[in-house]
This record gives sequence, structure tokens and C-alpha cells, in this order.
Amino acid sequence: MKLLDRLGKVLGIKGRDWVVFILSLLLAFVIWLIDTVSETYVKTVSVPVVAVCPMEGYAAQSASPAVLMARCRTTGYNLLRLNQARNPVQVSFQPSDMHHREGEVFYVTVAELNRYSPAIFGNDAGVEAVLTDTLYFRFHRENCKKVPVQAVCNLSFQSQYMSGTGVRITPDSVLVYGEPFHLENIERVYTQPFTLAELAGPAHGEVRLERMKDVRLSPQEVEYHIEVERFVELVSTIPIRARGVPPGRTLTVIPSVARVTYRCAFPVLGDPSGNVSFYIDYKDFSNSLSGKCLPHNDGLPRGVLSYSMEPEVFECVESER
Repeated sequence: MKLLDRLGKVLGIKGRDWVVFILSLLLAFVIWLIDTVSETYVKTVSVPVVAVCPMEGYAAQSASPAVLMARCRTTGYNLLRLNQARNPVQVSFQPSDMHHREGEVFYVTVAELNRYSPAIFGNDAGVEAVLTDTLYFRFHRENCKKVPVQAVCNLSFQSQYMSGTGVRITPDSVLVYGEPFHLENIERVYTQPFTLAELAGPAHGEVRLERMKDVRLSPQEVEYHIEVERFVELVSTIPIRARGVPPGRTLTVIPSVARVTYRCAFPVLGDPSGNVSFYIDYKDFSNSLSGKCLPHNDGLPRGVLSYSMEPEVFECVESER
């Protein structure tokens, strides 16, 4: 306090003027600091980088960081952020940029590193030179298994519209990583449930895969594509015959005719009944315990998206000629 009193006498500051004086000093310091960190500098910085890269048979993330050195032109604030950052920067690399050296060791060259500069140093940094010509990463090996993806969805269509091909998933299979005893019972993975209503045209989008305990999926989301077509219904009554009956035997189909409803792509090019035939295969009958069989078709035109038949199942009776 005595020192402040003496300083006050020298500067001519008394009483409440001290508050104004201190606030002025603080304001001047803040202005100086803002001006300093806003200036642009050219400095060498070192940034630890952890690589994230989906590669078959390996962990998704490198086991330890690699240090990248570069000479950057950037603001003082960004330099403070880069120099004081404690956690490594996670950078997602394309598999094509991650080269295999040996075993679990992979590397990225300076040619590829230039493309990842914004993710490593920030969008405000201009990299004048990358001083580290190669970054080496170690990815631990992991057990993996490729399984198909099954869509879980609820679709509804406007009147006279349907999907002839159903839901197409891209990619149609993914890699599942985990311990062997976890992988052995996994035969497929499922998408999270999604609903598309009143469709009258093509639909596409992305959907995440359902999480599974104790395993990791790569990728974790897939694309779905649904082709939607307009259709016209045509109804015909056609005979149901038997094929492949051995000589000396007769197979009677009951009933001998069926009502078939065709769903044909619009515009309709012609009546499909003139080209298609429905029949019961004698092999199906001989393998049947009840004598009831489902018919096969031959010559179904390309424009037929689907069909339904009434009845669906036919009773067959074998006899000698």
C-alpha cells in the first residue's frame, strides 16, 4: 500500500482515480493482446496427428500419433492454439492415400499431406512448406467378417405405383470387426428402421446401420435406392397344365384354370397372357407329401412388374393312362 501511495503521489492519482487508472491499463492490455494475436506470422509448428482410415483387416484409428512439422503463415491466435493443443488432431485419410509399408505400418507422403492441411492446421493457416516428408502410422490388425446388409423399412405407394426391384442398398455388404467368438454368429446386419410414404417416384438417401454390441461396423451407414414405376393391372383366366410327367402317367391339376392379375409397367405394350404359360412341375409333385403344388411360369414378358394368382396353390392327382 505504501508503494501504491508513493506511486500515486508521483503520478498525481488519488482515491477513486486508481480504479479508472487500473481499468485503463487493463483495456490497453486487451487492445494490445487483440492486435498482437490478430497479426499474421510465419512460424514453424509441430502438430501431433492421429490417422483415421477404414482399411480391411485393420483398426479404424492409428495406435499412436505422428508429429507433422510445417512452416505456416497464420494469425497469432491460431499459432497459440496449435502450440498449446494437448490432444492430437484426428484426421480422416482416404484409403488410397494410406500406403502399406510392412506389417501394421502405413505411411502418408508429403504429396498427400498437402491436401489435408486445413484439417490439420486449420482453415486460416497458409502452409508454406511441409517439413515432414512422410508420416508413419501403426494400425493394429483386427479380425473382421464381410456380411450382407438387409434393409428394415416400411414403404407405401400412391395408387397405381409400386417398386418392381425393391430396396437396393449400396454397399450391399459391410465389414464387421470384433473377436472371433462375436463374429461367428453374425450372418447379416440391419439398417435402422425407416419409413417412406406415398411414393410416386424414385427415392434415395442414407441410413445408419443398427449398432451391435462388442463389434464395430465399417462403414456405419449405407445408401438406399428405390425405383418406383407406375403400373396398370390386367386380369386374365389361363389354364394350368402339368409338365415333365413320365410316360404312361397322367397328372390332373385341380382346378385346371386360374385367375391371374398382372401388374404391368405403364405404358402397356401388350397383353402378357398371349406369351406366358403357367404349369405344375412333376418333380414338385413327386417331392410333395400332400400333393399340393405352386405353379411355375414360362415366358413372362419383361414389362410385367409382378403378378398374383387365384388360387395360389393347386391340388394334383396322379393316375395311370
